[in-house]
Amino acid sequence: MTAFSLEPAQLAWCAEVRALAATRLRPLAEKGEPGRVNRALLVELGALGLLPRLFTSGALDLCLMRESLAHACTEAETALALQGLGAHPVHAHGTETQRARWLPRVSDGSAVAAFALSEPDAGSDAAALSMGAEPDAGPAGTGAVETGAAYAGRRGAPGTTRPVTPDTATAERPGTGTARPGAGRGAETSRPPGFGTPVTGRPGREASRPAPDADGPGARQAPAAASLAADRDGPSAWRLTGEKCWISNAPEADFYTVFARTTLGAGARGVTAFLVPADRPGLTGTPLDMLSPHPIGALAFDAVPVTADDVLGEVDRGFRVAMDTLNLFRPSVGAFAVGMAQAALDATLAHTTAREAFGGRLRDLQTVAHQTAEMALRTEAARLMVYAAATAYDEGAPDVPRRAAMAKLLATETAQYVVDRAVQLHGARALRRGHLLEHLYREVRAPRVYEGASEVQRGIIAKELYRTLDATTEEAGA
Repeated sequence: MTAFSLEPAQLAWCAEVRALAATRLRPLAEKGEPGRVNRALLVELGALGLLPRLFTSGALDLCLMRESLAHACTEAETALALQGLGAHPVHAHGTETQRARWLPRVSDGSAVAAFALSEPDAGSDAAALSMGAEPDAGPAGTGAVETGAAYAGRRGAPGTTRPVTPDTATAERPGTGTARPGAGRGAETSRPPGFGTPVTGRPGREASRPAPDADGPGARQAPAAASLAADRDGPSAWRLTGEKCWISNAPEADFYTVFARTTLGAGARGVTAFLVPADRPGLTGTPLDMLSPHPIGALAFDAVPVTADDVLGEVDRGFRVAMDTLNLFRPSVGAFAVGMAQAALDATLAHTTAREAFGGRLRDLQTVAHQTAEMALRTEAARLMVYAAATAYDEGAPDVPRRAAMAKLLATETAQYVVDRAVQLHGARALRRGHLLEHLYREVRAPRVYEGASEVQRGIIAKELYRTLDATTEEAGA
């Protein structure tokens, strides 16, 4: 790979995106309700032509877009990124019918996408998904898809549900048995605390919640996490039963890319990806309160029906769909972090220039000047690693997993350092609610955890290094 530098046209486009984020997107973001999907912001991202670029651009353009948006409006960056994360599996692995139905609506912001991988007991260890499949030919061996209530009744399930317990969703909102004000999801029926809100995405669409299968693989004998299970319901149909947690855009998304275990005991090879519209019977969810108020929640699946028409890619090959998506988006998570780091650095340069202290400007103090230099050094190093990883992805290089992991690791850890230093140099003013750095301080923590925590990235890097060494040694021995 050659030495990296951006072309003038790319630099000009980045400047244009930053300007649009500041003038067109930030005002809409400020009007949004914290913790809720901002549909007006999504529509504007579509109108500006940014959402369609998720499906026409390469990894480098995705990184440039996310970095530029993050510099001026982190809410717009997050909204765009979550659309891409949830819809990329449809774009890359979906059928023509699936793509035709959903991608135009994702591109214009009228449909909200979500990526549902994590479970209460399967976060960093994504291959540990245990939402399994069990043969079930349906009534009279027809393989027909029944309604949730009929299916639950045939299986002899009691009319109870499995709420998220405190050990699996400690951040859950109090009183989650009721939809949040303004959610507009239709009439509520009697439901237990934890999963009382039907997942419908749009006002007026009510998804009935069937009784669960108390004897199936998702059942609990004690308060513990229920992982998502895909129960076979005929030759080409399944029932999804279990829970997903920490799902961005849940429970307001219009469709979910859901990963469930279809072959027990097969590890990563027994997972299938499904496209699940939010109005499927048996799918409910609840929002979660987080340090940084993004739209994020937990989902409950009670015998949610899916068929072969909902499969993304191949049956039992869903882990490949997940990893393909993450390999693309991991460098761009780094780009998000770089954008925040640059915003914090710019604010620090302005503040230390304007601030008078100790008989002069803060910037004239050597200790301050050295800190800003270190912040700039680390930010630029992270930026170059992100660009290199994205370029490697676009070129189809064999070492993309290692480069993507390095880029995400370095950039997210760097952003945490830079924002923290910026807060220190600003003093107490940076801790006031509404200050840019107070906002960035809350925003910058999560990227070190999601889409593979820093510890997971280090494991990937080491694994790839030793794999390369072993392959070289074996080749030399031959």
